[in-house]
Parts: sequence; C-alpha cells; structure tokens
Amino acid sequence: MTLTIWVDDWQMQCCGQNFAVGDVVSWTLVEADPEDYADVVGEKRADEIGFREEHHGRAGQRAATAVEVLSIDEVHCRYEIPAGATDRLNLPVRGTTVLAPVGRADGWARPRPDVDFAGYLVTARHVTGLPEGAVA
Repeated sequence: MTLTIWVDDWQMQCCGQNFAVGDVVSWTLVEADPEDYADVVGEKRADEIGFREEHHGRAGQRAATAVEVLSIDEVHCRYEIPAGATDRLNLPVRGTTVLAPVGRADGWARPRPDVDFAGYLVTARHVTGLPEGAVA
C-alpha cells in the first residue's frame, strides 16, 4: 500500500533533511485533510494526500514512521492576495498547479515562470524497521 505525503517547502528549508527516491526516511506523519491542499495541488491530487510530514508543533509527541520514498513531485502554484482582503495574506490560486517530478528534494526548487514553489508530493510505502543509515 502506498501513501501520498505532503511536505511543506518551509519545513524542509527550516530543518528538513534532503531525501531522494529510493531513500528510507523516518518522518513524523500527521493525518491531512485533502481539502486543505486542493487549491495548491488540484482536487484530484489533493484527494490522494493522506498525511503531511511535520517537524514542528507537537511533532515530538508522535512516533516516527519509516517509509521508502517511491516518487517526488515538486509542487508549484501561483499565489495572490484575494480581492477585498484587508491583510497581505497570499493564497494559492486554484488551477495554477505545476507538478515537476524530481529525484531528490532539498527544500528548494528551480524557479518557474508565473508560479512559486510550495512543497512536495511524495509517494511512499511503509517499511518495517529503520535500516542503519536511513534519513531521519
């Protein structure tokens, strides 16, 4: 059984460790509400998301899960301040998603025209035990 996991760009940039297709990683996974990601990744891909990787908040209170990374997609989308907004909160614009398959993730992405890097969609599978040298 495979899992689709959301990994925020800012979490990786802050304190995440690089990972690549084929790596076994130990991540704290938190159940995700696919609706929270529909504007960023599109509804079809959002429906696949079951978890998000978490480094902050109450992450230390949850057990880590060992998974093997099967695929990585960079997610890019356009952001804008909604009309009539009183604050400067940029929100993702539905329908502007650009997915780029990559072999490695380090929290940064090559700039793309008209969209900003938002994070990664990772397809993975559970593994039992954590091999020596696994990325934590």
